[in-house]
Amino acid sequence: MSSLIELRTVSKTFGSGSGAVHAFGPVDLDIARGEFISLLGPSGCGKSTLMLMIAGLLESSSGEIELEGHAVNGPQTDIGIMFQDNTLVPWRTVRGNIELQLELRGLPLADFRERIDMLLESVHLEDFAGRHPYELSGGMQQRAAFCQAMVHDPKIMLLDEPLGKLDAMTRESIRSDLQRLWMQQKPTVVFVTHSIEEAIQLSTRVAVITPRPGRIDRLIPIELPFPRDFDVKNSPEFIEHERTIQEIFHGYGVI
Repeated sequence: MSSLIELRTVSKTFGSGSGAVHAFGPVDLDIARGEFISLLGPSGCGKSTLMLMIAGLLESSSGEIELEGHAVNGPQTDIGIMFQDNTLVPWRTVRGNIELQLELRGLPLADFRERIDMLLESVHLEDFAGRHPYELSGGMQQRAAFCQAMVHDPKIMLLDEPLGKLDAMTRESIRSDLQRLWMQQKPTVVFVTHSIEEAIQLSTRVAVITPRPGRIDRLIPIELPFPRDFDVKNSPEFIEHERTIQEIFHGYGVI
């Protein structure tokens, strides 16, 4: 697989002079087309900062970022992005919120009706397309937000702890939905998380990031078969990956 995202000596410092805070980097990283890579690290290590720099929403202090060979010099439009707090607007229905993504991009709604139906069905929201966000649970809102982020068929998905505020059972259910969507559509996914289990369950590779200033300490391939269900999480390979990563973070003094 060819690299879709390339980072070369990328770093970020906030402020200047004696008040400067070195938040992240320098980092070199190649992310392959169709890969699902998790940025795993403790709070404050710069995971979200890196994701925002890839999206072009935050300028790096040094280094270069390229998407498909083109330098990132500003906000990128051909991506899907999702944060811990969803961006659904309360006055639109679920379908209306998904269509809003298309309207803002100037894309014809008629060309995407079947795709919207497919996405809604894939996350079990087909019977809730006419409901407003306030009529849905938190998990259902996040499922709608996934559809919103994927409706224009982006090549790259940037997900910043989208499951962070959900209860354990809902998180497990949405992990399965996200895994299924990735297997069907195969976008390149950069997934920010501080959950070791979540990173192993979803990823083709896990980038283990040090405490601030964040640097990639280890890139761990997760060569487990998809889909990864409950049985996979009880496998010796899964447990060994957990142990390895826990030992790395224990060495940092964060667990």
